[in-house]
Amino acid sequence: MIGLGLRPTSGSLRVLCLGAHSDDIEIGCGGTIFSLRDKYPIIEFQWVVFNAVGVREAEAQRGATLFAGSALRDLTLKSFPDGFMPYVGGEVKTAFEQLKRSSSPDLILCPWRYDAHQDHRLVSELTWNTFRNHLILEYEIPKYDGDMGRPNVFVPLQPPQYRKKIENLFDAFQSQHSKPWFDESTFLSLMRVRGMECNAPDGYAEAFHCRKLLLD
Repeated sequence: MIGLGLRPTSGSLRVLCLGAHSDDIEIGCGGTIFSLRDKYPIIEFQWVVFNAVGVREAEAQRGATLFAGSALRDLTLKSFPDGFMPYVGGEVKTAFEQLKRSSSPDLILCPWRYDAHQDHRLVSELTWNTFRNHLILEYEIPKYDGDMGRPNVFVPLQPPQYRKKIENLFDAFQSQHSKPWFDESTFLSLMRVRGMECNAPDGYAEAFHCRKLLLD
């Protein structure tokens, strides 16, 4: 399978990571973030979480630090209500408009438009409403609802990348340890399936949905 690379529009590859909840980005594309850091020595991440309240605020900070490391340029944590974001959609839209004025990314990572969680869907919708001339990859999050789709973009992961992803998830998000789905086998199995689908050299990958791509 022939791969495509990213070409920064400036000296640094600028990546905007958007999550509805504190662990969305890390679960959905944590391995890809490590892959990007390995491939692009000059890279910067802008990290935005729309629901990070109480202990989840500290976890969001920890997750961003562990995954983006020294490449973390900006971290924004909001306190929109979990599960109710569509009902305060005007306020969330305002936050996106503010974000648009402060960001001009080369790549945006956000939730999938058909995710079963309403907060995830709203973040995806507003990402496309706000950033209309950008490369957007929509990540997937496994959950009880069983909403896994058929992604069309794959990022093969090397063992240090997917192992570090699992290690950091359990380090950063300790409030989630009691949940039955927050399990090493859950995360590894999805990456293994996606790795099989794209014939990843090391057998593991993360997958994304891309609605629009310009070949230059």
